[in-house]
Amino acid sequence: MSNVVVIGSQWGDEGKGKIVDWLSSRADVVVRFQGGHNAGHTLVIDGKEYKLNLLPSGVVREDKVSMIGNGVVVSPWALLKEISMIKEQGVKITPDNFVIAENANLILPVHQALDQALESMRGDGKIGTTKRGIGPAYEDKVSRRGVRVCDLRHPELLKDKITKMMYHHNIMLEGMGADTLKACDTYDKLMELSSDLLQYAGVVWRELDQARTERKKILFEGAQGTMLDIDHGTYPFVTSSNTVAAQASIGTGVGPDAIKYVLGITKAYTTRVGTGPFPTEQDNEIGQFLGEKGKEFGTVTGRKRRCGWFDAVMVRQAVKINGISGIALTKLDVLDGMEELKICVGYRLNGEEIDYYPSSQIDQAAVEPIYETMSGWSETTYGARTWGELPAAAVKYVRHIEELIGAPVSMLSTSPERDDTILMRDPFVD
Repeated sequence: MSNVVVIGSQWGDEGKGKIVDWLSSRADVVVRFQGGHNAGHTLVIDGKEYKLNLLPSGVVREDKVSMIGNGVVVSPWALLKEISMIKEQGVKITPDNFVIAENANLILPVHQALDQALESMRGDGKIGTTKRGIGPAYEDKVSRRGVRVCDLRHPELLKDKITKMMYHHNIMLEGMGADTLKACDTYDKLMELSSDLLQYAGVVWRELDQARTERKKILFEGAQGTMLDIDHGTYPFVTSSNTVAAQASIGTGVGPDAIKYVLGITKAYTTRVGTGPFPTEQDNEIGQFLGEKGKEFGTVTGRKRRCGWFDAVMVRQAVKINGISGIALTKLDVLDGMEELKICVGYRLNGEEIDYYPSSQIDQAAVEPIYETMSGWSETTYGARTWGELPAAAVKYVRHIEELIGAPVSMLSTSPERDDTILMRDPFVD
């Protein structure tokens, strides 16, 4: 059996929710390894819709164990609210089937206040943060000021850490003209919920090690996408964590040898939420068509996504950086009815052709896409479950994508329904 890492190969919003749910039915353990409640997954099971931000997609299945790894930053209020909402939908969540790493860092009210104040001060240079405190929480983690889940067991230590943290951050808030916060208020709020949160706390790395010993199948669930990675993405218009496959090891406490298959979720076109470079963006009727037909609105923010042609250069780069074994191509059906399709096969920068996405934000904004044009198809691909049901032009489009990115299509999604999936290779089977 093979343990699988699922990552986004673009700017997020690639349709990971459905694919992770499909895979979780085959897994024994599902674990989140980075990000926070700025992520958004929508699952549709038997016509019932579940919207998840922090909880791993496996929680909707009673026979699975779901975990939040140490690489995730956790808002205890958001997590407990989400647990309550999912329970109201009939899902059972108990300490037996859900574990949160005791060494995961917490997102506190001051982090959200800082996030909002900083984004407001950026003016026209906004990064596009969700303003949920993710970035400031990661900053505190790296600066060794962070409060972790395990700190809730020790009230005096917790009070001391919060006092020191607030002294530092209130200076910044005051300097930005924002309201300051009282350490005692945060402490009291945390103590009120400590027992509710601590009932789920555990040693995730040890639990995963035991699962490996028992040869259980583990699904490592990532959030956002490769091009939002803090190191490899379109910096500074990125998220505050590493979103690439290697983070699955660091963010859960398992060795790299635990990862056997990397599945890159890839949309059949390209979208992006918020600001930042987007070489293949179509700010025209094509982009409007893709956005409306693909229902391109953020699960978390509700913001309209920017839409454009498939960027093979960017996805090929993601394949190399992540060590992607195969991709799950999603939303092919959105392209139904288009007379012609374009694929970006290279960039032009300052008069020269390049075959990679540069690191400089100046160069990223300046690159011009080089396109190949392919014929579209008038027939529908919606709901197709075999290759034989696909139009010849659609098959040709998929096969050309494989050639351009240097990775096979392991799964092909043709609708939001989990069973409308064409499987070429089960990632859990070596």
